[in-house]
Amino acid sequence: MRIPRIYHSSSIELQQAFHLDDEAANHVGRVLRMPINSELVLFNGDGYNYQAKITAIDKKQIIVTANAKQDNPVESPLKIHLGQGISRGDRMDFAIQKAVELGVTEITPLFTERCGVKLEGERLAKRTQQWQKIVISACEQSGRSIVPIVHPAVSLTSWLAQDTKELKLTLHPRAKDTIKTLAAVKDIRLVIGPEGGFTDEEIALTTQADFKSILLGPRILRTETAALVTISALQLQFGDLA
Repeated sequence: MRIPRIYHSSSIELQQAFHLDDEAANHVGRVLRMPINSELVLFNGDGYNYQAKITAIDKKQIIVTANAKQDNPVESPLKIHLGQGISRGDRMDFAIQKAVELGVTEITPLFTERCGVKLEGERLAKRTQQWQKIVISACEQSGRSIVPIVHPAVSLTSWLAQDTKELKLTLHPRAKDTIKTLAAVKDIRLVIGPEGGFTDEEIALTTQADFKSILLGPRILRTETAALVTISALQLQFGDLA
C-alpha cells in the first residue's frame, strides 16, 4: 500500500510529537481517514522527506511524530521561471499543476492584453492562494519536496522589466532558433501568452526586453499546451527528463 505524502507548512523536528497544520489534518483525518499508528511521509519545502507516524487523534487535531529524515534528490538541475499569461476557466490551474510536475521552480501569473480574466483585490488574493494550493498538491503527487513559489500576478510589462540573468525565452511561429539550437543553460525565464496569444505590441516588448524567440514546431498550440510542451522539451534538452 502506498504511503501518503502530505505537506506540512511548519518546521519538523525528529522524535518530537506535533500536530499537523489544519490543511494537512483535514486531509489525513477527514479525507484519508487514517487511524492511529498509520505511517505517512511529510515534507515542508526544505527539500527533505520525513517518515512519520500518527501517534494520537484529538478531535480535529492529528498528532504525529517524525522518526527519520531523508534526502529527496528529485529536483531538476534546470531552473525554470514560468511567466504564464492568465487564462480562463480551469486552463490556468491545469497549466500550473502540470508545470510543477515537470519541475518548474517559479511561476508568475501575467496580466496581458488578451488575458480575458478580471482579477483584483480580494478575488485576486484568493485565486493566488488557490494556485499555491494546486502547486502543493502537485508536489504531493509528483514526489517533490521543494515547493515552487507562485508570485503575485503582475502585468506583462512589469515582469519583462525585472532584472535577471536567466536566459529569456518566448515562442514565435516564425522564429529561426529552436530549443535544440540553444547553448547549454541552467536558468531559464520562459514567457507564455494567454488564449489568443500576445498582441504585436507585446511581442515587440519581449524583443525589447531581450527575450529570445524560439520555434516550438509547425502546429499552433493552446496556451496550456504550449507551456507544458516547452517545459518538457527544455527538461529533455537541459534538465533531467530521459
